[in-house]
Amino acid sequence: MNHTRRALMAVAAALLTSGTVLAQASFPSKPVRVIVPYPAGGLSDFQIRAMAEPLGKLLGQPIIVDNRPGASGAIGTQAAATSAPDGHTLVFVNNGFVITPHLNKQAGYDALKNFTAVSLVTTSPMVLVVNNEIPANTVPEFIEYIKSRPAGIEYGSAGTASFGHMATALFSQATGLNMVHIPYKGEAPMTMALRTGEVKLLITTPSPSMMGAVKERQLKLLGVASSKPAPLLPGVKQISDTVPGYSAEVWFGLFAPAGTPPAHIAKLNDALAKVLAMPEIKEKYAGVGASATHSTPAAFNEITRAESARWSDLISKTGLKAE
Repeated sequence: MNHTRRALMAVAAALLTSGTVLAQASFPSKPVRVIVPYPAGGLSDFQIRAMAEPLGKLLGQPIIVDNRPGASGAIGTQAAATSAPDGHTLVFVNNGFVITPHLNKQAGYDALKNFTAVSLVTTSPMVLVVNNEIPANTVPEFIEYIKSRPAGIEYGSAGTASFGHMATALFSQATGLNMVHIPYKGEAPMTMALRTGEVKLLITTPSPSMMGAVKERQLKLLGVASSKPAPLLPGVKQISDTVPGYSAEVWFGLFAPAGTPPAHIAKLNDALAKVLAMPEIKEKYAGVGASATHSTPAAFNEITRAESARWSDLISKTGLKAE
């Protein structure tokens, strides 16, 4: 009897294994659509298009980029959430993916319940940049400068509830500093406001234009908001050296609708690992201040959960609201 039971268990295991292999071999069976819930021509769009061709070659099917901007990314993300969970529709998002539902109860999706992670694609730490007239060259000096101004100091962002706004609000909360938010409509007017002194600081992504202004000594770069030394910003001090535990890093990554077969997720993840290891892809991403960063689905799911809890707590404590 025991021999029969063991034989049946062996057959079942073999069938399960062969089924998984067959599922991986037959997937994808048609083009893979990647929804980008932001406008064409932006950083998200650039990143996914940079790797679309090599990823498609590895998967044996073309990658179709589908831009669906609107409602702080909610429109495109909703479309992905309601797509068939078969791995043929993915969504390419950044931190806003987990932040938006906390700010807008009408977002129409739950980042933790409606999606499963495929992999991180890039990470980019925020940087603390100040106007040249500020008499400080380090983060500690800057904090002391703000403390000497009872009325506080003005900071800019690319819009209310943008990641720059969230990251600076977190810095203000961590330091207890009085800081006044002034939102702008995008990076260009925000950067101009910093140059003219309309605002005194930004915590923002190290974009080529921003770092160019620093290199030309039009702005001062005081620190990087990474949890460890940033390879693309060698020698730049971490803000956490002065403000323990502080970090604010932009990430971009791919998610699939919840219920997508694990075998399909595994095949997508394996192909992404190969693409993100390509020198030409790393170089393209480095050119926009981002590091190619592969992860396991489990690790990225954990990052998503931790990020959701972190920003939910900040929003609750500060009363931040979307426009």
